[in-house]
Amino acid sequence: MNPRRSKMHIFVDILRLIHRKNNKAKPTHILYGANLSHVRLKKYLGTLLEMSFVEETQERGHTYFVITPKGYEFLKEFRRIEEMSEAFGIPL
Repeated sequence: MNPRRSKMHIFVDILRLIHRKNNKAKPTHILYGANLSHVRLKKYLGTLLEMSFVEETQERGHTYFVITPKGYEFLKEFRRIEEMSEAFGIPL
């Protein structure tokens, strides 16, 4: 059985998904790509908005989320932590 993802891993999954979508993803794409329920998606996107890691934009009547410079900085630092974790054989 797989352990549950931590909040930080869910944040990273959401940010990486937005990044893969050329830094512009609809909530539905995030919902399916990050494997979250609608309630959990709203909770995590709300937190990412509060922390200024993402911004909500409107384009032609659709809502999109984009990563802010602060969000990219978080991803960069998380990658460093992952690399260090792997180098020392310590699971995150």
